[in-house]
Amino acid sequence: FQKVGKLAATAVGGGFLLRQIASHSGYVQTDWKGVEKAVNKAKRQIKKRADKAAPEINNLIEEQHIVISGGFVGGFLLRLAS
Repeated sequence: FQKVGKLAATAVGGGFLLRQIASHSGYVQTDWKGVEKAVNKAKRQIKKRADKAAPEINNLIEEQHIVISGGFVGGFLLRLAS
């Protein structure tokens, strides 16, 4: 699985790099306002569906979000340090 992971990371990173070069060269233009609009629309739809599916779990997650995020960041930094 390590070889597959490295290959996937290389492909994603290489694709991102090529896209950035093409954008800088003028071959690709991105409508960032359109992207932002689409992302906000998707976020609203996901929030509505999550509220309908399990409102009590959603409220718990929102309350615990800072604690969970802090734990994730701490674990990530510890892993980087070791």
